[in-house]
Amino acid sequence: MMESLPNEVQDRIAEHLREYIDDLQDEIRWNESFQRTQPKLIAAAKRAKQEIAEGQGTAMDYDQL
Repeated sequence: MMESLPNEVQDRIAEHLREYIDDLQDEIRWNESFQRTQPKLIAAAKRAKQEIAEGQGTAMDYDQL
């Protein structure tokens, strides 16, 4: 089907498909990374919640970031 299109159009379609595939691969890597770190994020959130409940938490100074 693409063979009937001019070469310039074929090249643009191929580039668009490459970008689309790159985006999909990036999304897959992000999801895999998130799955690996999710238990650590949950543990950190639980620790923070416990520290706040025990009065050990301190407010974050966003101006210092």
